[in-house]
Amino acid sequence: MKNLSILVVDDDPVIRRLLEQRLAKENHEVVVAEDGYVAEKFMRTRFFDVVLTDLMMPGDIGGIEVLEIAKEISNKTEVVLITAHSSVDTAVEAMKKGAVDYLEKPINFDELFLRLNKIANLQSILESARDLEHAMNTTETEASVTIQNLELQVAALQEQLDTIENILRDESLLDDTRIVKALDTLAEIQ
Repeated sequence: MKNLSILVVDDDPVIRRLLEQRLAKENHEVVVAEDGYVAEKFMRTRFFDVVLTDLMMPGDIGGIEVLEIAKEISNKTEVVLITAHSSVDTAVEAMKKGAVDYLEKPINFDELFLRLNKIANLQSILESARDLEHAMNTTETEASVTIQNLELQVAALQEQLDTIENILRDESLLDDTRIVKALDTLAEIQ
């Protein structure tokens, strides 16, 4: 599994520390923020593969706002909302705004790691697709240049063959002169 860069946003220091330890133990790069304001500062200075954010936090920047900020900054960042206050309406709202998933407290780490694996696998597939698209575009560009060069070479050779044909058909020249001129022109072909 790909190691992810993860921003954990939660006002509860115990949950922050627990998430930080468990995620780091799985070799993920973890940064923690105690509220939405600090999370926004982190997100504006670096990219995170995943933001795990508590839904309900003090201040004007709660989990939904963290989600909106993350998606505004990079649509490649996946956001998972975590809450003790499960609500279907909130989950639907979060998914509409771009959350990839929704977890309830207390956090089931097997479920969390399963979802992170899903995110990592999807990101790997998307990265492979981008690499393949780049390779195809490069190949297409190189093929186009090669075809263009071949067309130019064919046009130049056709022009030289036309010149040789005109020399050989020129009855104003002696046969030996026509042959010598035609051979000279032929020798110029590379």
